[in-house]
Amino acid sequence: MTCCDLKCGLITGTVLGALIAVLGGILIPVGNMFIENTVHHETVLENGTLAFDTWTSVDIAIYRQFWLFDVQNPDDVVGQGAKPVLVQKGPYTYRTRFIPKKNITFNDNYTVSFVLPAGAIFEPSMSVGTEEDIFTSLNLAVAVCILTTISCHPSLPFCGVYGLLGHKLANWLIQRSNSTLFQNRTVKELLWGYKDPMLGSMLGVFYPYNDTIDGPYTVFTGKDDINKISDVNLNKCNISHINHIIQFCIHMLTDGSSFHPFLDKKEPLYFFSSDICRSISAKFDRTVDLKGISVYRYLLPPEALASPVENPDNQCYCTDPVLTKNCTTAGLLDLTACRGAPVFLSLPHFLYGSNDLHQGVIGLNPNFDEHSIFLDVEPITGFTLRFAKRLQLNMLYGPSDSILILNKIKDYTIFPILWVNETAVLDDETADMFKKELIARMELLEGFQIGLIVVGLILFASCLIGLIVVCTKPNNNKFSLVVK
Repeated sequence: MTCCDLKCGLITGTVLGALIAVLGGILIPVGNMFIENTVHHETVLENGTLAFDTWTSVDIAIYRQFWLFDVQNPDDVVGQGAKPVLVQKGPYTYRTRFIPKKNITFNDNYTVSFVLPAGAIFEPSMSVGTEEDIFTSLNLAVAVCILTTISCHPSLPFCGVYGLLGHKLANWLIQRSNSTLFQNRTVKELLWGYKDPMLGSMLGVFYPYNDTIDGPYTVFTGKDDINKISDVNLNKCNISHINHIIQFCIHMLTDGSSFHPFLDKKEPLYFFSSDICRSISAKFDRTVDLKGISVYRYLLPPEALASPVENPDNQCYCTDPVLTKNCTTAGLLDLTACRGAPVFLSLPHFLYGSNDLHQGVIGLNPNFDEHSIFLDVEPITGFTLRFAKRLQLNMLYGPSDSILILNKIKDYTIFPILWVNETAVLDDETADMFKKELIARMELLEGFQIGLIVVGLILFASCLIGLIVVCTKPNNNKFSLVVK
């Protein structure tokens, strides 16, 4: 091989290496565009896409774990006005959302409508006891009766004779049925319903639930705008029970099962919860590994349940300034307008709650790891792969001179009935499918791009160095370069 041949070969190698490296660089935006188009296609809610198959599937188990509060000193509370001493017992676990969505209908405006059948199956192996375990808890019927009169307390000047009559009527109903402030009920009765002696009808924290329908809902498919994927179309939702003040507080958002693809860590996520008739925001906390999949963990920030003084957005849920101490109470939402019953929502054990909530009862121990709400969302697709929605249901009682069982009560008390952890995580089979269908393809494409760049740069650098060496080598006429 002559020197000229070697130089030509090195020049060719240098050019070829540069072209390969440039090709690898060009493939990066092309590959990203391919990934983006693939993700957009697979995350649209339409037949045949990964998003639709996941959205309609009931293979991923969703559980509701209940912890009930057992009153240790009911007689002291009624007879002496003592603070309730509570002991938490649980979990009592039920599988929910095991029935597929029904009446799935695609509409002309890029939306899909559906209803969610409700059902709960007790899981003994995941529970500390049976559904027949007995608890001492606040008498739901009495609490409802009391609260309808508390907002119009006789001591308030605008109530007058109507408030007094309300208290007298409540006292008569309570005494006629031999009811008291607390009652003994089984787990099954308290959760799913029992015939109340005072009302003469069924009553329960979640009554009715089994064999009922949640909805209808209408969500955007994302086909016209991927950023609207799974957004709830509130104009089509059955929210007639929400008054105009509450509706003002609801934003365009998803149901929390999925969000738009290619999430930005700086962007808060909003999702709608039918349990509380409101939108909830979650903020990025950190990146975690879930069965080999990198996901973004989002947490419910303290300001989500802050008092309206600190977070004006929550003014919508301060419907009774008397009960919320002029809307300064943090960590509590009044759901009376939403649920049609005097129910107050908080995080478990009044996490992020005001001191007055904690001082009303004895035995609560808020813990961030156990009582906070989080979502683990895959950032490329926007799919929620794991979540824990933890909420506490509370009711209220307070002093009254006209209601006998409240004569000794000293102050209004937000009383915790129970708290629930609704949770789900993708199973191993779904995780493997997710990694194979999406992550493996992306890693293969990314590896191919990087491989081209590395090979091209190595070829370019080695040939260029060789060319420089050859060209700078002193000319020696006595020798010629021969390769044997």
